Amino acid sequence: MSIYDLLLDFGCASILILIGQFLRSKIRFFQNFFVPASLIAGFLGLFLGPKFLNIMPFSGNIGSYAGAFIIVIFTAVGVNGFDIEKSGGGKETVKRLIGYEMFRQVGFALQIAVPILITILVLCRIWPNLNPGFGILLASGFDGGHGTAAAVGKTFAGYGWEQATDLAITFATVGILVGIFGGLILIKLATKKGWTNYAKDFSQLNSDLRTGLVAKERRTPLGMETISSVSLDTLCFHMSLLMVIAGGAYLLNQRVLSHFVKNIPDFTLAYLIGLLFFILFHKTPLYSYVDTRVNTRISGMFTDYLVCFAVASINPTVLVEYAGPMIVMCLIGLVLVTLVVLPFGYLMNRENWFEHAVFCFGYLTGVFAIGFVLLRIVDPENKSLTVDDTAMTPFMGFVEMFIWSAGPAMLVNGQGMQLALGTAIFGAVSIGVSFLIHAWYPAKKYPLSGRKPKMSGQDDSERETVPDLSVQSSIAK
Repeated sequence: MSIYDLLLDFGCASILILIGQFLRSKIRFFQNFFVPASLIAGFLGLFLGPKFLNIMPFSGNIGSYAGAFIIVIFTAVGVNGFDIEKSGGGKETVKRLIGYEMFRQVGFALQIAVPILITILVLCRIWPNLNPGFGILLASGFDGGHGTAAAVGKTFAGYGWEQATDLAITFATVGILVGIFGGLILIKLATKKGWTNYAKDFSQLNSDLRTGLVAKERRTPLGMETISSVSLDTLCFHMSLLMVIAGGAYLLNQRVLSHFVKNIPDFTLAYLIGLLFFILFHKTPLYSYVDTRVNTRISGMFTDYLVCFAVASINPTVLVEYAGPMIVMCLIGLVLVTLVVLPFGYLMNRENWFEHAVFCFGYLTGVFAIGFVLLRIVDPENKSLTVDDTAMTPFMGFVEMFIWSAGPAMLVNGQGMQLALGTAIFGAVSIGVSFLIHAWYPAKKYPLSGRKPKMSGQDDSERETVPDLSVQSSIAK
């Protein structure tokens, strides 16, 4: 591979991404279902690339980029750290936050434990040659998104299962489609049933969300210029910081740690070193020159290219070979994410239960962006405090990092049952904690009873009128 192959690949991907954004801004179908431009670009790359029409002159290396990009993406997550400040207090606030964290853990545990158990107990008997690691790929794509899917696929490739990457990326692509279409169906149902408190009609959403093009009056700065351009461009400073940690983590893993511990995921080490950097320096003058918004934009850029390259490099023959178990697992995934909303969403969240649940439904089917889009529809001003509660409960990130790092190794080494049962116990303990702190709310008899519960301190007369939300009427417009 030469440097010009890299240039050509990025040139081709960039053309497709721009076309994807153009199509998103013009075609009503893509707008109504909030299809990401990078996903459109990936499908175009798949059909125009060497696997089908062979029009786009991609090199043979586009399938390898995702593994490198995910290292940078997780580095940015680590360097940005977490917000340790509290946004409110009191017993009820603490109970709400802990209950919401337990709810999120149950949603994650379902995606890990159930597919692994079904794979080991059922699918491997129907398809005897099925790799036992297949069970974790659904969660890597649905919960993790394309980035985590690529990382988990790369980890399995290190153990000799090369097809895992194509399968994981496909699960991630299906997950986004389930998140978009399934989320909109749930919102339509919720507004008709009266489960939402702040929902807006689709026609009232601003054009930014639909077309992806931000109007002048609503544009915000990309970030702050923390380094004078006379000395060094701010973007170069932030990119250099991320690359030093990402490259250093890769070098440390390959040249040093690999002699002691095999198959530590590069992205895990990069995340941990980035997080260590944050812990050591976030209160020092050095970190004052780090703008987390710039890091987030760099991470977002790599994510968009990752999605495009990952989808474009899917091998159709692998999908045909695994068609049976993949169809079964996708249906299982659809059931599991629906359970996140009903019953667990309303049982484990008291006020604004649907707003919290549909946000989790969105990010448990791919990326936080889908969750935010769905939340913007049902709660455009974040009155439900869903975003605040998510920021205040960072523990899930550490749990997921452990699963993505240790899970593939356990499955390859025949410890899948231990992993599934351990995760199931983790989910059961989360439900138990909800009981202990009285954050389990079956007494409200809703939504199964059809009776809308009163929120504390709010009369029926004070409740907002919920407008009807119709996907079909939105498409017609």
